[in-house]
Amino acid sequence: MPASRMTATPTIGRLAVIGVGLIGGSLARALREAGQVGEVVGCGRGRANLDAALAAGVIDRYTHDPAAAVAGADMVFLAVPLGAMRATLAQIAPQLTADAVVTDGGSAKGSVVADAAAACGGEVPGWFVPGHPIAGTEQQGVEASFAALYRGRRVILTPTATTTAVALQRVTAMWEACGAEVVQMDVAHHDDVLAATSHLPHMLAFGLVDTLARMRDNDEIFRYAAGGFRDFTRIASS
Repeated sequence: MPASRMTATPTIGRLAVIGVGLIGGSLARALREAGQVGEVVGCGRGRANLDAALAAGVIDRYTHDPAAAVAGADMVFLAVPLGAMRATLAQIAPQLTADAVVTDGGSAKGSVVADAAAACGGEVPGWFVPGHPIAGTEQQGVEASFAALYRGRRVILTPTATTTAVALQRVTAMWEACGAEVVQMDVAHHDDVLAATSHLPHMLAFGLVDTLARMRDNDEIFRYAAGGFRDFTRIASS
């Protein structure tokens, strides 16, 4: 770990990562490299992936229970599928410490904000900072994670009217420690922009590759595909 990037006291004492894959694993690696985290607790369903994360030093320990994972954590990162956000938030909310901050990496923010409100009594809690790192690869799992994933990339935060200034500042500092450029955006505007620039291209890539794969002569089609088409298949493979 470069000495120039170390701090005497980590700014995050205990980080809980719910979903230790490419996104969550890369966050943990980046914060470790920057000397900004003390302990990392991983949480997920797949034991093999969590064992790999432990062996690689991405996390210090793990549990399969989200509520247990966040106990004593001052920062929580949710890297779970959008469909799992509400249930996960409902599980962890009662176990959070008074100073804990929670953020996420979901690619659509409207549904996440609605889930946070539904899981926490009808209002988005002040400790929740919706976020979306604009980074990733077509690879999956903690073994694909790397510390430089967020370096020079943008992270969009979409604080709500109830998000506290302290929570927003702490999440901003976390991402900046990873080398990311942090910007803020309204929830609805984020979803409009990302639908056009990210979700639509992925949908088109999925549709094209699936259509060609179903064609009778697909072996020949893929054999003679040029570079442009390979970019499409890279997106589709994600």
